[in-house]
Amino acid sequence: MGKKTRQPQLSFATPEKALLLLTLLLCAIGLLFVFEASLAEAFATFGNQFYLIRQQLIGLGVGLVALVVGIFLPSSFWKKISPFLYIASILLLVAVFLPGIGREVKGAHRWIGLGHFSLQPVEVVKFAMITFFATWMEKHHKLPPFLFLTLLPVGLLLLQPDLGSALIVLAIAFGLYYLAGAPYRIFLGIAGLGVIFLTLIILFSPYRLRRLTTFVNPNSDPLGASFHIHQITLALGGGGIFGQGIGQSRQKYSYLPEASTDSIFAIIAEEIGFVGALVIFALFFLFLQLGFNIAKMTIPQSYNHLLASGILIWIGMQILLNLSAVVALVPLTGIPLPFFSYGGSALVMVLFVTGILIGVGRHVRHSE
Repeated sequence: MGKKTRQPQLSFATPEKALLLLTLLLCAIGLLFVFEASLAEAFATFGNQFYLIRQQLIGLGVGLVALVVGIFLPSSFWKKISPFLYIASILLLVAVFLPGIGREVKGAHRWIGLGHFSLQPVEVVKFAMITFFATWMEKHHKLPPFLFLTLLPVGLLLLQPDLGSALIVLAIAFGLYYLAGAPYRIFLGIAGLGVIFLTLIILFSPYRLRRLTTFVNPNSDPLGASFHIHQITLALGGGGIFGQGIGQSRQKYSYLPEASTDSIFAIIAEEIGFVGALVIFALFFLFLQLGFNIAKMTIPQSYNHLLASGILIWIGMQILLNLSAVVALVPLTGIPLPFFSYGGSALVMVLFVTGILIGVGRHVRHSE
């Protein structure tokens, strides 16, 4: 019998190649909607309607470089320096409270000033937690050091205050602890204590309790504490089935707070409607599915498996929390929507870790 001819593969036939194309598509769509949503906000704040989109373009350019670095730099490199990354990320969280270094916005200490730009350290913390725990949990499941290493950054995030990011960090830590093979009883016990702790934090924090009250009864104070969620509801309702049309949002004209950042999906839904929103949902689902396919290629409980899984937990939780808040399933948390929300630090880091995820797939495939 003659040799079977090998059928040529399409350029997007592997999960990592398909993920790269999908990432570029999400960036393009996200850039369009940042432009749409930020015009009025940029003009009102900076006197230049193109200021925010210009900043986002710079972030996207840096992010694409980070994407390439993530793809081609071996994951073993991050494994070697993971302890230093963890320590550096903790120091960055401390630095936001230092006068002259940290930048306070609306009472929150979440940024480090870098001239015309700013860095949000929590984005670095998320990656540092993933690569450090992926390294550490290959060999250790000891509970006391795990709790200390997790609660140290979480405590600093709560002081900022940034409950939403603290929840993401907790999800990453506990998700990796479970995937690394921690005993079920210990995992469930810690999770139960975490829920009690979170409830106490909300009940004894007037700011967070007000947000919870607003979530339970959005009509309690429509011109005050409930204003944000009320305007989001108007934007979603105004979109209908097929939307008002690209560029036709009304809520972006200073009616909806944070229209280009945390609330951008409300603007998207207003302009492209329920059908368009479903398409965005589908793209996010496909992104996570492709990432899951890459994680499945790795050896369970190995560094690469935990690294890929941690990245998926990070991005998946951000998508879940942002979209759930926008459709009023959970209280507003201030979590950006990956690839869509305005913000250079978040965009650069999401593209960077997506590149690492793609790089893990390439490494596994080439080593077969």
